[in-house]
Amino acid sequence: MQNYFNYFTEIEERFQQRRGSVLMLSTLDWALIETWREAGVPLEAVLRGIDNAFDKHDAKASRSPRRTRKVNGLAWCAQSVMEAVEQAMEASIGAAPAAGTEAMESGFEAERVSRFLEQNAGAIEAATLNPPADVTAVEVTGRLRALAVGLRTEPVQSLEELDRTLTVLEEKMFASLLTSAHEEELVALREQAARELAPYRGKMQAVQIKQVQQQFLQKKMLEMRRLPRLSLFYMSHG
Repeated sequence: MQNYFNYFTEIEERFQQRRGSVLMLSTLDWALIETWREAGVPLEAVLRGIDNAFDKHDAKASRSPRRTRKVNGLAWCAQSVMEAVEQAMEASIGAAPAAGTEAMESGFEAERVSRFLEQNAGAIEAATLNPPADVTAVEVTGRLRALAVGLRTEPVQSLEELDRTLTVLEEKMFASLLTSAHEEELVALREQAARELAPYRGKMQAVQIKQVQQQFLQKKMLEMRRLPRLSLFYMSHG
C-alpha cells in the first residue's frame, strides 16, 4: 500500500493547497477520509478527485462576475473523488495486478510500531470508562501489549495484516462504548453529524453518508473519552 502512513496528511495538505489557505479539517472531514481508506480508495484517486473538484470550482469562479464562496469542507469534493475512482477502475481493466505487500523495515520500523502500540495501551489504561467498556479496555490493552512484545521478537511482514488486527480491536472498543453510552449523548452526536452533513448531501451517495455518520460518531466518542485511534494510519498523527 503506497504512502501507508501518509494517507491522511497528503489528503489534508492537498485540500489546503488547492483551497489557498490553511483550514483545519473537521471531524466530519476526517470521518470521510476514513470511509475512503476503509473502502480501499487509492490515495492517488482521492488527490485527483480533489484537484478535479477545485479545477471546476476555479473555472466557474473565473467566469462569474460575483465573488465565489470558499470551499469550507472536504465533503464538497466527495462526488469528484468517486468519479476519479470510477475512472481509475476503468483504466485498470486488463492491467496486471500489483504484486507483493509492503514489508516492514527491519529494526527501526518494528520498534516504532511497538512504541505506538504501547502508547495506545497506556492511554486506554488511563481512561475512565463505564461498564462494559472498562472490561473491554482491559482486554484490548493486554492485546496491544502482547502485539508490541511480539513485534520485537518476530516482526511481521505485512503492515496491512497488523492493521486489520488493530481495526478489529478498535471495533470491539467502539462497540462497548456504544453499549455503555447514555441515550442523550448518542442522540446529540447523531444530530450534530446530520447538521454538519446537510450542506453536502447532494454530493454524496446515501451509503457514503451513512458510513461518514458512523465514522463521525466513533471519532467523537473516542475523542470525548480521550481514547486513541489504534490503526497504524494514526502513527503520523498522534
